[in-house]
Amino acid sequence: MALNYQTAFVTIATVNFDAVVEFYQQLLAKSPNPYLPQRYAEFQFSGLRLGIFYPQLSHQEEFGNSVGSSMSLCLEVENLEAAIAYLNSLGGTLSNSMTTASHGKEIYGYDPAGNRLILHQSASIKKDNRA
Repeated sequence: MALNYQTAFVTIATVNFDAVVEFYQQLLAKSPNPYLPQRYAEFQFSGLRLGIFYPQLSHQEEFGNSVGSSMSLCLEVENLEAAIAYLNSLGGTLSNSMTTASHGKEIYGYDPAGNRLILHQSASIKKDNRA
């Protein structure tokens, strides 16, 4: 069995959303697309997608006071429940709750070294599209 993912991209969580989006907008000389004010901004360029998001209230402490740990590997999966089961089978750990937002469902996980993973199922992927 393998984790059936569609794409991988880097995300940055920040409570200083506007300042970070502005920084990357200037650094990359492009506007984010898609862009949801105070929620999510994405910069797409050859071979990489960089997402910047404002963490939900329940996760702000985790992201707000940490330096260098706001980066996450986000894996967009076809079936979130199957991906969770697979991560568990590999010995990964998961946060206690799955969240649902306008962009889809997701759950935080961690690799054995404690690096953050976000398993994400897009709202545009139908649940019956299983791997």
